[in-house]
Amino acid sequence: MTSTAIQIAVVGAGPAGLALALHAARLLPHASITLYDRRPAERDVAGDARTLALALGSVQFLERLGCWPEAAARAIESIHVSQRPPSPGDAEVVLRAADLGQPRLGAVLGYGALVAPLQRAWEAACALHPGRLRSRWGTAVTELKPLADGVEVDAGIAERYDLAVVAEGGVFSDQARKSLRSDYGQTAWVGSVEIEGGTPGMAFERFTRHGPAALLPLPLLPALPAGGARARMALVWCVPTGDDPVRELDDDQRLAVLNTMFPPAAGRLVALSALKSFALGLNVERTLVDGRVVRIGNAAQTLHPVAGQGLNLGLRDVAELVAVLRWSDDIDRALRRAEWARAGDRWLTIATTDFLARSFTWKLPGAATARGLGLAALGVMPWAQRALARQMMFGRR
Repeated sequence: MTSTAIQIAVVGAGPAGLALALHAARLLPHASITLYDRRPAERDVAGDARTLALALGSVQFLERLGCWPEAAARAIESIHVSQRPPSPGDAEVVLRAADLGQPRLGAVLGYGALVAPLQRAWEAACALHPGRLRSRWGTAVTELKPLADGVEVDAGIAERYDLAVVAEGGVFSDQARKSLRSDYGQTAWVGSVEIEGGTPGMAFERFTRHGPAALLPLPLLPALPAGGARARMALVWCVPTGDDPVRELDDDQRLAVLNTMFPPAAGRLVALSALKSFALGLNVERTLVDGRVVRIGNAAQTLHPVAGQGLNLGLRDVAELVAVLRWSDDIDRALRRAEWARAGDRWLTIATTDFLARSFTWKLPGAATARGLGLAALGVMPWAQRALARQMMFGRR
């Protein structure tokens, strides 16, 4: 294990940035770490209900950090993938955690439910080690200037660090252009629904002629007066921006359409929250490492939500970066190792997500049929289903 002192700046206190700061603080005892975020410390993030879908590998990583809010999360025990109109032979694929000997494939929770315990753990670590861990809340980083042996971080006052890790994400439409950028011409409508019936713990991915739609299980609502209970699920509904079939509908009409879209196993959708819309696109840096600046998570790659892999990629970036820094006294060599080690998983996930997203924009005859045949083939190949599930849970190893 390295004993070389290192000064690290972490820019962005979202889940990836906080996880990195905590993981590095614990495994790099000689590192001095400063966390920057434009958000004031007193702003309460616990109520931020944006939905995060985490793979099993990410859940296990956060459990090891001691920051997994089990009570606030809902396990994904199975995933139902199908196409509407029905594929040839009504093909569908169901991936089950039990078939892999796992308790779950992943979990779903609110953004604030994850960030709040991560932030509390970080502040507790800063209180225990004030000499080497510190926070700069309410402080925006305006420039990162490369130096021969480090990087200068300008946040009103310029300071030198050996390494800067950028973890500020944001949504596609608000981001600066990265090396590879493509607008899919699609809009995601997101919110939540209440469901009667259905299959507990099952997530749904439905391919429609407009684009993919997904339902992800959320923590249960309180029991109804009659003694029953309604399931609550997060909704992601992707449609073409130029021919948006959702925008002009009222909530009752949206609910009626949704009830025709998902398979019977999803149950009956009985209530719909207000929906928010986001433009979808690909925005990717060719490399994670540029000199002594490393980008992770959405700061390195913003993807279509069709595979739900954005934050999972970011947390795998965190684990690899800290691992290489832990065992090397040569920072530049460690960063080259991290770049090489992350390339396979990163580019496979980017390419797969991009292919699926683009397939809904193709006007080629038979595109939907080809997708359906692919589902049908996957449905009769258990080994391929297991490989897909492992990739979703843990990434490429």
